[in-house]
Amino acid sequence: MGKRFPVLEPKKIVMSRVLLATFLLSCLLLLTVGISLSMGAVAMTPSELWQAVRRQGEVLNQTIIWDLRLPRTLAAMLVGSALGVSGALLQGMLRNGLADPFLLGISAGAGLVAIAMFSLGALQAYVPLAAWVGGLGTTVIVYFLARKGDGISVERLILGGVAVSSLFGAIQSVLLLLAEDGQIQAALNWLIGSLNGRGWTEIQGAGLYICGAVLAGCLLARTVNLLNLGDELAVSLGVSLGRSRILIGGVASLLAAGAVSIAGLIGFVGLIVPHVVRLLVGTDYRIVLPLSAIAGALVLTFADVVSRLTAVELPVGAVTALLGSPLFIWLLYRRQSGI
Repeated sequence: MGKRFPVLEPKKIVMSRVLLATFLLSCLLLLTVGISLSMGAVAMTPSELWQAVRRQGEVLNQTIIWDLRLPRTLAAMLVGSALGVSGALLQGMLRNGLADPFLLGISAGAGLVAIAMFSLGALQAYVPLAAWVGGLGTTVIVYFLARKGDGISVERLILGGVAVSSLFGAIQSVLLLLAEDGQIQAALNWLIGSLNGRGWTEIQGAGLYICGAVLAGCLLARTVNLLNLGDELAVSLGVSLGRSRILIGGVASLLAAGAVSIAGLIGFVGLIVPHVVRLLVGTDYRIVLPLSAIAGALVLTFADVVSRLTAVELPVGAVTALLGSPLFIWLLYRRQSGI
């Protein structure tokens, strides 16, 4: 008889895939961060970059890294992680792969407040905070509309988000028509999403909240797994549907609003990243949520690098749309074809 080879258990196969995916995503993120820090009008070799990060070598390189490139790269990582985890939480809570962080009207509320601030000629330093408050406030309104008895209706939550987004979008258009030319340009840059000029102020303002919310989202993985089993089974296992959805939606909204307060409105990251992560490691949200943070940081940092390759810097939100749209179409085709 020939030599018999041991058959791997399914759990071992899953763990192998998880470890491999974690290693690959982490290595790609580190590589992309290195490219982001070294690329620019003043290119740096790996040795010059390492010296500048350690505050050694030429003073000019140190200034470029610590005052310009490092805070921008950290901002991209924070925003990408926030959007990735927020999208994974919403898709898991609603059991809908088309859900994204802006489903609850966060983008519409944040965008409306930001445009109102620009139209009124308010100090732009207050725009991120106002957008953050507007996003959270809109989420509260949508949750109020979704109340049904002592719980939250998923259908009413989605419909309420769509209705509020449409209403606020119309008001945004009116405000843009009434604004002056200079104000329109600033508002459009915010609506498209950009990391240009982001510094330590934005990171200090929202970074702590985003990191805390990412951790809180990962701790909700067990609840999201139970909700994915269906409402009846989740209730039989001791899950309070209303309380769980309010908590998960609140954390997802805090993450999305924090991302908006730093970079404006950036689409497709929260929609695509959880899909890709689930393709790599399966549907266990104890794994999907932390990997969505890593993958989200990777995607947005890479998009920021791409946005700086052209002669005129592109808004990073436009780059994510250009990269995300074809991938989203492929995912829809894959689901329809059952590949």
